[in-house]
Amino acid sequence: MGSQVPLEPRGRESGPVFSAVAPEIIEDTLIHLATENEQYLSELPEQAGYFKETRIVEFIFLLSEKWHLDQSTRYQAVELLERFMIKQVEQMCDGRGSAKGRDQGQRSSWSSVRDQITKTFVLRLVSCVQLASKLSLHYSELLESELAVLNTLHFHISVSTPLAYVELLLEVLGYNGCLLPAKPLHQLCVQLLDFCYLTRETIYDTLLKIAIENSTPSKLQIAKFLTVKEDFMLLAVGVISTGVFILSPGHWEQVVEHLNCITGITPQSILEFSYAVVRCIVGSTTPEQHRGNCGAKSPEDRIPPQK
Repeated sequence: MGSQVPLEPRGRESGPVFSAVAPEIIEDTLIHLATENEQYLSELPEQAGYFKETRIVEFIFLLSEKWHLDQSTRYQAVELLERFMIKQVEQMCDGRGSAKGRDQGQRSSWSSVRDQITKTFVLRLVSCVQLASKLSLHYSELLESELAVLNTLHFHISVSTPLAYVELLLEVLGYNGCLLPAKPLHQLCVQLLDFCYLTRETIYDTLLKIAIENSTPSKLQIAKFLTVKEDFMLLAVGVISTGVFILSPGHWEQVVEHLNCITGITPQSILEFSYAVVRCIVGSTTPEQHRGNCGAKSPEDRIPPQK
């Protein structure tokens, strides 16, 4: 075989261009995203997050990298797969009666549903990656498996991803006068967003224990915490806050204040999220060993230790 020319990424290689959109457009877009986020959280299914476990997310990320897809495509694919699988399970269970019962017949029914899902899961995953790619590149060609995903989701596949929230908030911060290194910060935020997806359970487990000040949350507390785990706006501000703390700690407190004013998310919630991410990054190492000499207080300084 002859030598192959390396493929260029099919999406945006240099990332978003900041300070290139009129402020009124940014404001309208932010309001739209916030409204969309609130509506999604108000209708959140109890199975939300079930299909975002690390192995699934890692598979999608690796496949997207192999195919040289746009950065936003992988997040879009994760969200599409999550929503499709939840709806598919609901439809299959409704068709067989409740698959959540405890008698033998219902357990057998659920086992049959699970077997059917397993047989087509990889195909559905690949279809969601392809759909996300085609949505990004305005392709119209669809395969049979992709149509199955589209029909189940009633063709509602243009869902906003956490990356859209991150990029818009970075744009707003720039217009608000935060003198941040936009391109390096954006690149770091993308890496942190990847990290949050891949270590999702660990980060949110830490965040839940901080919120309830207890290391053993009840089932009810875990259930109520689901809206926090699925809040894209909170994820975005947490990623930006952590990125600024790592890259430009001197601006950190100012950025937290701005994010609070922009989104209404409290500084304490932003700090707690950053703490959970930093804690996951450094592992069991004590925060003092990783603290810089910039003079800004870190998330660990601002939040009391877990009980």
